[in-house]
Amino acid sequence: MDGSYAPLPALSAGGLRSARQLVQRRGRQHQDAFLAEGPQAVREALETPDEVTMLIVGEDALAIDAVRGLVEHAMQTGVRTASVPAPDLAALSDTVHAQGIVAVCRQRHPGLDDVREVRLVLVCDQVRDPGNVGTMIRAADAFGADAVVLTSGCVEPWNPKAVRASTGSLFHLPVVADVPFDDVVAWLHGRGAQVLAADANGEPLDSLARAGVLSGPVGWVVGNEAWGFGAGDLTACDRVVSVPMWGRAESLNAASAIAVCLYQTAVAQHAS
Repeated sequence: MDGSYAPLPALSAGGLRSARQLVQRRGRQHQDAFLAEGPQAVREALETPDEVTMLIVGEDALAIDAVRGLVEHAMQTGVRTASVPAPDLAALSDTVHAQGIVAVCRQRHPGLDDVREVRLVLVCDQVRDPGNVGTMIRAADAFGADAVVLTSGCVEPWNPKAVRASTGSLFHLPVVADVPFDDVVAWLHGRGAQVLAADANGEPLDSLARAGVLSGPVGWVVGNEAWGFGAGDLTACDRVVSVPMWGRAESLNAASAIAVCLYQTAVAQHAS
């Protein structure tokens, strides 16, 4: 690029006010929309048909090649694009340093019946930390999961921290939100999947892999970061499985542990 570009139209005061409302959960619920921030997340959102309704760009970011390329792509596909001063963009950011570009996206609300295949599914049971939810969505995407299901009581997947931690994976696979736990288990069993709970006090993951237990359809369930599973939820699962450790660390956090479980299952399923 030669560094020259036409200026973008300025975002109206009403448009900026509407976008600011999406920083809060109430605003996201009211508008049925959310914000995706940064070049990577925006790129993935733009690749998803009918996902992005507007692109908001910081005036000082227009000279950045990566940002400018996304602006050109948005304009070519008919996505409304506008610029704002850097302080206004910072007000839309969940990070200390705004990344120059934000997409206003539609919320998608897939149901369990919209999941076409049930080979590998991640179930987050009352996981409240948005960074953990986003990281788990990213891991599920990385290891080829067919869907992520968030039970009732989980943080919403459109929370800015969850969107950022997913690094675009939120747009790659169905994320079914606000489903009662018993309904998820019944759905998995109805689709022929065994339900495995990832918990510190369970059968070793590597033993199950060697026994061929992971080669069939699996729904992995991870519990709340602080208290784990409720007694009823844990007993509803077919097996309780732990990640064996040989080092000195006391434990893995929930996102790290479930990533290991998803990886081991993906290896077993791709080998079968």
